[in-house]
Amino acid sequence: MRNESVKTMTMCAIMAALMCILGPMSIPIGAVPISFTNLVIYLTVYLLGAKKGCISYLIYMLLGVVGLPVFSGYTGGIAKLAGPTGGYLVGFILLALISGIVLEKTNRNIVWSFVGMVAGTAIAYLFGTVWFVIQAQCTVSYAFSVCVMPFIPFDLLKMVIAIALGKVVFIALRRSSLLPA
Repeated sequence: MRNESVKTMTMCAIMAALMCILGPMSIPIGAVPISFTNLVIYLTVYLLGAKKGCISYLIYMLLGVVGLPVFSGYTGGIAKLAGPTGGYLVGFILLALISGIVLEKTNRNIVWSFVGMVAGTAIAYLFGTVWFVIQAQCTVSYAFSVCVMPFIPFDLLKMVIAIALGKVVFIALRRSSLLPA
């Protein structure tokens, strides 16, 4: 039992560290940059499921809130969370939870994994866009055009990458006894 607990903590820490490494890397295309954070979240929930995926993301988020430059564009601090794009950071919690639940319930079926990631992302988009509208005092249509539409193709690609990579890594981790059977 203790060994499983250590493995769980280690896997959560490794995935949080991966978020800290890839999360700051972003492609600026407008008001909201293309971030690699959600790619790592997709991969994390594929490997660890909803609960451990959320824990990994919350560790990453806490590190960013206390000031480590782990958010997109190598930023950090509470101001990033309270700013116009902070809703996406909060929405990623729901992304991890929803995607992870679907992945667990469907035994990581490829089609359902994709559906779960799309559903989780849609909720994160909704949460982040509403937050952006309030913070930026703009219309919903403007926020949708700058905060959602440009990102859909990239996020779909990230989902495909996470599922393909996740499938291979998941099998390898199971074989090495780093994930429970």
